[in-house]
Amino acid sequence: MRIYTGLAAALAVLSLGLSSLAHAGPAAIAAPDRFGAAAAKEILKKGGNAVDAAVAEAFALAVTYPEAGNLGGGGFMTIYIDGKSYFLDYRETAPAAASRDMYLDAKGEPITALSIVGGKASGTPGAVRGLAEAHRRFGKLTWREDLAPAIRFARRGFVVHPDLAESYKYASADFKGLNFDRYFGRLRAGKLFRQPELAATLTRIAKRGPDEFYTGKTSDLIVAQMGRSASKGLITKADLAAYKPVWREPIQAKWREFSVITAPPPSSGGIALLQLLQMKAAAKPLFDGVALNSPRYMHLVSEIEKRVFADRAEYLGDPDFTKVPVSDLIAPDYAARRATEINPDRPSPTPSVKPGLEHHATTHFSILDSHGAAVSNTYTLNGSFGSGVVVKGAGFLMNNEMDDFSVKPGAPNMFGVVGGASNAITPGKRPLSSMTPTILVRDGKVAMVIGTPGGSRIFTSVFQVLADVYDYGLSLPEAQKQLRFHHQLLPENTIFSEPYAPFSEPLKADLAKLGYRFEDQGYNGDIEAIQVIGDDAVAASDPRGRGVALVVR
Repeated sequence: MRIYTGLAAALAVLSLGLSSLAHAGPAAIAAPDRFGAAAAKEILKKGGNAVDAAVAEAFALAVTYPEAGNLGGGGFMTIYIDGKSYFLDYRETAPAAASRDMYLDAKGEPITALSIVGGKASGTPGAVRGLAEAHRRFGKLTWREDLAPAIRFARRGFVVHPDLAESYKYASADFKGLNFDRYFGRLRAGKLFRQPELAATLTRIAKRGPDEFYTGKTSDLIVAQMGRSASKGLITKADLAAYKPVWREPIQAKWREFSVITAPPPSSGGIALLQLLQMKAAAKPLFDGVALNSPRYMHLVSEIEKRVFADRAEYLGDPDFTKVPVSDLIAPDYAARRATEINPDRPSPTPSVKPGLEHHATTHFSILDSHGAAVSNTYTLNGSFGSGVVVKGAGFLMNNEMDDFSVKPGAPNMFGVVGGASNAITPGKRPLSSMTPTILVRDGKVAMVIGTPGGSRIFTSVFQVLADVYDYGLSLPEAQKQLRFHHQLLPENTIFSEPYAPFSEPLKADLAKLGYRFEDQGYNGDIEAIQVIGDDAVAASDPRGRGVALVVR
């Protein structure tokens, strides 16, 4: 959590009463910025439940956290309410005109920029219809009430955090030739930023519901933008009208004394998280007496992560198009067998790490209401500020989610992750994701609500915080502060570090002796989590980001 100064500090302390760490009763929020937190708090104070607060926060972040909060993207929501668990998939889909080889040149090689920048990088967005579906099923307040904070932030403006201003400068260089600077060129740290076009769009959606976005004026503006944007987008009126979110059965499995409720495919994150937790538990003798984040600990975890990413590339994709062997991949005996493959002394040679079955710019927030209902929501534009394309007349950014498909089997995406045929581009298909919104339940009551952005680092980051808290006994705030590391099979024997908690020279020297090399990934998550301990809640926002945690009394 960075320190606010000047006007930003005054607003944060006097107007909102927020903090980066809060201990309190059963209602709590962990959010990636103070405006999203304020929106959720406002709705809870009005009598809304966790889902109302989640809808309000998600729309607010579309205004104040534009690098990831969105109308033009999609995501996943894990819900626990009245003792039952639910999972809503509102991931983007490939347009009807999309094709398997659409990002390959005449020689069959990927044209990297096409799947990342410009109109052709965008899938059909799901955020608006997804959030509306969650509200329809579970919301207590009206749709207009839930959207009111976002409209206010867009119309009246909000004070720009230094991190947002810096993110804009970094992204601007990648989006030359688009309309990105026209909309965000006025972002200045500590200054008020208003978005009248976005305010008008949100007002239309509040008055007319989600169909306004998918079949009304906003859909016309999206299609017009697809025609004028760089690389000509593929999204049509028919694509937008046909989009539907999907209720799926969340993945649930036992770990320690908890029921872990997490994301099913098309997320790879839930399966991967459970594999990490179960393999570590199965390999307990190897971890006994091993210090947290010691060279041996990092080596053993990297050995587990290698196998998780091998499975991810081979087996996972959209379950509406690909048969995903979920129960096989999270079976305890499978985890135990995979754990026996760990080389305790040296990195396993990468070519020897095979899939194990015997056949096939994101943000997160967590909310707990006073009735014990919880929402863990991760949604995304994919890269920071998505494709860089702003819908003229509507004021919001479009995603570059098409890069999450396997553009070519074996070719890495922007996060360096490779995929196979299970995740190939097909019209109407949802790309594989690493988003892992997760809720832990003990004895029928919420014990932890957790998630993070971070691309392929999402589930490894969530795993590390859970292991730090429950295997090593750290408090949630202390677990947030620990160094994070990441290994994903390829590049070979590479462990990624991060600037927040860089590896010490002695640590690097010891890992190098084992055969590892190092690469700075520049970023490793923004964990927003709530832990329930007895009758109290501890809400913690990752010190790596600009988020806040608070309680609602």
